[in-house]
Amino acid sequence: RSRFPADRSQPFAELPDGRVYSYADLEAISARYAHLLRQSGVTPGDRVAAQVEKSPESLFLYLACLRAGAAFLPLNTAYQQAEIDYFLEDAGPTCLVCRPEDLAELAPRASACGARIVLTLDAEGGGSLSERSRALPETFDNVVRQPDDMVAILYTSGTTGRSKGAMLSGGNLASNADALHR
Repeated sequence: RSRFPADRSQPFAELPDGRVYSYADLEAISARYAHLLRQSGVTPGDRVAAQVEKSPESLFLYLACLRAGAAFLPLNTAYQQAEIDYFLEDAGPTCLVCRPEDLAELAPRASACGARIVLTLDAEGGGSLSERSRALPETFDNVVRQPDDMVAILYTSGTTGRSKGAMLSGGNLASNADALHR
């Protein structure tokens, strides 16, 4: 928030199809998503896996995870079944967000790995994540996390063997963001 413009109506993202999201939209949508995560049983420290297309809504989901105190686990949409099974089993996410067309295949596999909720998000921002969060509050009291708390897991490429989950702390990401800002 400290890097947002004072005028939250300024554009955060302008898309080729003409859609424009403001910083106020970023705050409101990520707040609604964070409420849905918490209402669905995601608690601070839980992992939220996401195998979705790159979109502003996927960024809103990432921010919602940070706001709710969860660790974000992005999964490439090109991963095959064996890779997804490994990542889900290894990371043990509480929640999986996937593309609607992958729901039937991924929901039982996520459930078998301990996920209590599976939501969908398509490339245009539709799906059960946005639908179920639409009526939720647009403000959210962010969960306070410590700099050493894990906030993301990124799996390595596995070029020298099995992929490994690199656990990133809030301090890691804040330091990187600060360096990029400067």
